[in-house]
Formats: sequence, structure tokens, C-alpha cells
Amino acid sequence: MVELDNDSALVVFSGGQDSATCLAWALCRYARVETMGFDYGQRHAVELTCRAEVLARFRALRPDWDKRLGQDTLMSLNVFQQLGETALTHDVSIAMTKSGLPSTFVPGRNLVFLTLAAAQAYRRGIRRLVTGVCETDFSGYPDCRDDTMKALQVALNLGMEARFDLRTPLMWLTKAQTWELAHGLGGAELVALILEHTHTCYTGERGLRHPWGYGCGACPACELRAAGYAEYAGKL
Repeated sequence: MVELDNDSALVVFSGGQDSATCLAWALCRYARVETMGFDYGQRHAVELTCRAEVLARFRALRPDWDKRLGQDTLMSLNVFQQLGETALTHDVSIAMTKSGLPSTFVPGRNLVFLTLAAAQAYRRGIRRLVTGVCETDFSGYPDCRDDTMKALQVALNLGMEARFDLRTPLMWLTKAQTWELAHGLGGAELVALILEHTHTCYTGERGLRHPWGYGCGACPACELRAAGYAEYAGKL
């Protein structure tokens, strides 16, 4: 069985609010933290530019985070475009489908992301896999659910004969509680960083600056983020 470092973590980092909060969470807990992102032909590819800026600003925010933050890997993964149209990989409208899920659902996306993250962690000797999936304030994606994550951890450990620990710090948090978590981890400075520099909007809109950050304001991601920030700000 491969030996994995118990005090290390690999964060699946998109450049959005949730993954940025998870990165801060990991940096407050583990001595070595690496990041991994995916270019899968997403229509909101601006997040790939944002993620590099966010990583640089994380390093500048706290010297101890700079010391702990290690290698970043960005993988090219355009197979999802080849599998068929979704509102995240093609210029189609965002709407509910016959399956009961929004057209932004990319079947298998998180399963593939975490399988590749585990393969990277295996080679890097990293035990903890951290992802920002959540089934509290979410769009109903089945690959974000706690049962899915538990089953995936079992499959990854069996398939790689390893002892990965899949961590989902946002699983049972509302979006408002995610903002509160970010504040608790890095104070007002981290909240400001997330507001100004992360990207969560599905349409890739960076022209409109709202109280809760940049976005179109109408897609499911923006609606969840806006409502969560309003609830969070109302408690300040």
C-alpha cells in the first residue's frame, strides 16, 4: 500500500467562492497544501484566469499560508464537450431538463475530477482530498451529495489500494454559513478577496460588480451566492 502524508492535502480548486473557502480551510489545518484545477471547455473559462490571481493573493494574505501552499496543477480535460451539450460546456440556455436537473449539470464531472485528483495525490504522497461540494444550498447535482462522496472514497481507496481521506468542509453549510466560515478562517481580508477575485457565475460574466461579487445575477450559481451573501451581511 502506498504511503501517504497525513498532514498534506490536495484541494480541487476552480477559482470560485466555495473552492477558495476550502483552500483557506485546508491551509489552516495541513502543513502542505497543493491545488488542482481543470480546463474542461467550460463556458465560464474566466475562472481559470481568476484562480491564478486568487492563488497569488492567498500567498500575499498570510505568510504562513504562503509557506504551506505548494504546487498547483491545471489539467486539460475537454472530454465533457465531446460527450454532449450542457449549459456549462456549450452556449445553450440554462433551464430545467426532463431529468429534473438543471442543464448546468455535467454528468460525471465531479467523479472524474476527484478520480484524477486522487491519481495526482497518489503520486505526490498526499492523503487528504478536499472539495467544495455541498448538498445544502445547491442545484441538486447528484455528484455533490454526501453519499456519492462516501462511495467514491471507498472506490478510490480500493482501486488504488490507498487510504485517501476525502474531505467536504462545505457539505452541510448554507451559502451564508460558507461566507461565515471564510470570515472565521481569514477575517474581513479573506472575504474581500473572495468577493473581488473569485469567479462563480456560470455565464462567465465579469463586467457587473454586485455586493456579493461579479456575475450575471441570474444563473443558479449567482442566485445562490447572492442570497447567501445577503443573509451573511445581514448578520454583521
